[in-house]
Amino acid sequence: MELGTPAKLLEVRDLRVNYGNIEALHGVSLDVGPGEIVALLGANGAGKTTTLRTVSGLLRPRAGSIAFEGQTLVGLPSHRIVALGIGHVPEGRRIFGALTVEENLRLGGYLLRRDAAALDQGIDKAYEMFSRLYERRDQLAGTLSGGEQQMLAIARALMLKPKLVLLDEPSMGLAPKLVRAIFEVIAQISRAGTAVLLVEQNARQALRIANRAYVLEGGRVALSGSARELADDNRVRATYLGGSALQAGQA
Repeated sequence: MELGTPAKLLEVRDLRVNYGNIEALHGVSLDVGPGEIVALLGANGAGKTTTLRTVSGLLRPRAGSIAFEGQTLVGLPSHRIVALGIGHVPEGRRIFGALTVEENLRLGGYLLRRDAAALDQGIDKAYEMFSRLYERRDQLAGTLSGGEQQMLAIARALMLKPKLVLLDEPSMGLAPKLVRAIFEVIAQISRAGTAVLLVEQNARQALRIANRAYVLEGGRVALSGSARELADDNRVRATYLGGSALQAGQA
């Protein structure tokens, strides 16, 4: 399929990214369609986070192309990429702990600052999706539990009604009950029409909700296919669905 084809929301082609003299991505290509959940799996250091950071403009590729709704993203600053409709929830949440829950949400809707009604509507929708955040709206974000902080990070990324959300390890460090809740939220986001590119060590949960998936190894796409196909693939099952990688993701 050619770059910019309308059927694809995000198209990444032959992406190469360096950290100094070390090449971290060696020609990664992937697609995300409208409303899809696409999982990006792989061991630590495989290039998953680097891929997300490059799509969102935090890293500049050495070569390759990135198109969102047919428009090139390479060279655009992060705030322009956000304005085009891409939200990013980084690994570690990166909320503002010294600000309240609502202040964090207002920062997420910064581009709406001249439209008070739209900003308030976004906050209301965040509280509708995450009732626990409403209960803690005046609480400092740094005092929230890990699960509540992850909810806040996701809600903040949704403030501008993105067409695509990049989620980096949303279940990391959470208890199993909260992991299930976070994955249900991800499925809910997709059902509402927002596409998700999901980096996740918990491969079993990721493949359960994803439409398609890519497996990165050493900065390259080693496998790709439907989530069902990859869940049944012996290589994926041996490495991610029954071995130490999965157990580490559930710790």
